[in-house]
Amino acid sequence: MNFLNIFSRVWKAKDLRKKLFLTLFLLVVFRIIAHIPVPGVDKTSLKSFFSTNQFFGLLDIFSGGSLSRFTLASMGVNPYINASIIIQLLSMIIPQLEQVSKDGERGRQKINQYTRYLTIPLAAIQAFGLVMLFKSPSIGIFPNLTAWGMVQIIVALTGGAILLMWIGELITESGIGNGISLIIFSGIVTQIPSGLSAVWINVSSGSDFIPLLIFAAVSIVSIMLVVIVNEGTRRIPVTYAKRIRGNRMYGGANTHIPLKVNTAGVIPIIFALSIMSFPTLIANFLTSAKSTVLQNIAHFFVKVFDPQSVVYYGIYFVLVIGFTYFYTLVAFNPNDVADNLKKQGGFIPGIRPGDATVSYLTRILNRITLAGAFFLGLIAVLPFFIQQFTNIKMIIGGTSLLIVVSVILETMRQMEAQLIMRDYEQFIER
Repeated sequence: MNFLNIFSRVWKAKDLRKKLFLTLFLLVVFRIIAHIPVPGVDKTSLKSFFSTNQFFGLLDIFSGGSLSRFTLASMGVNPYINASIIIQLLSMIIPQLEQVSKDGERGRQKINQYTRYLTIPLAAIQAFGLVMLFKSPSIGIFPNLTAWGMVQIIVALTGGAILLMWIGELITESGIGNGISLIIFSGIVTQIPSGLSAVWINVSSGSDFIPLLIFAAVSIVSIMLVVIVNEGTRRIPVTYAKRIRGNRMYGGANTHIPLKVNTAGVIPIIFALSIMSFPTLIANFLTSAKSTVLQNIAHFFVKVFDPQSVVYYGIYFVLVIGFTYFYTLVAFNPNDVADNLKKQGGFIPGIRPGDATVSYLTRILNRITLAGAFFLGLIAVLPFFIQQFTNIKMIIGGTSLLIVVSVILETMRQMEAQLIMRDYEQFIER
């Protein structure tokens, strides 16, 4: 895909240019919201807390710096993403939801509506947890917080999360690209200038430029590998048998089933990060407990799950691999694929329909997923190794790098798809 060629064609098309301007305008609105602060925050304590807490500094990257400023967009689109993940998991467990999800466009709209409803309580719960954590004496970001003030802040944060959800869906429906992904993308990209400045200050303070060269080389190679793995696909050939109905012949076509190396995308990393964040959030909350036993347990978990420790990244790596296998089976179920092929008269050459097809697809899927899982795991722990060997903190972490590259590639595909659709519609009108 030639990005410049696709972008120039989009720019020349009046209707697509309007969509592009709408997308850019809504992203600017998001950045404005990300700078509207919540009242009653002690900025000095807030800055001191984020300068010493590596874990919340990692979460701040995904909010585009909003969390470190404690603005209306502090929670970002995390409540919406969590709601989407929960609805997807429930669709596998509850037969009624599974039936709705398979009901075409109508079912998709219902699932989206359920996700919106679930986002509201999740956002309120997350906002309450943030306020309770930050108002603890050990942090002291809200020094004079009253009960009414707490309610106002929770409502403001919840409203901000819902507003970002609406902006994301508006971009998806009327703009170009996936709105939620673009919001996360713009939040990460805005951190690059400050990251470059920090790297330059770190390097200019000494005379050794070798760590910087290693850092640049690793970053370039990482971007290349992310692109290759994201585009990597195993094509399984499929043949449809010929069928005669009346005087017409149907079928007889040859096609393929595309199995991507990274079928799960960034979902396993988000799952793993959520699991890793839970003990840290609880431990930070309990460090100010009155019980000495609770304080000791809290300090132990804070130490074990410190984002700079080897144990943290070891557990993180294992969780990413486990969740990659789990979500791949959610996204691509060999039993459903084999059943659909059998119903449509399709088969894999040399493989019998039914159980043999399921076994064949499962074997190939496991092999491909193993490579994708290790790749995601290495990307997740990449910042730790770079910082250990070069003493330079990555401008954006491995997870952020994967998100940025994936969103750029996906947006390019959607631009190209809209161009093809537009050309096809003009051809029909002629």
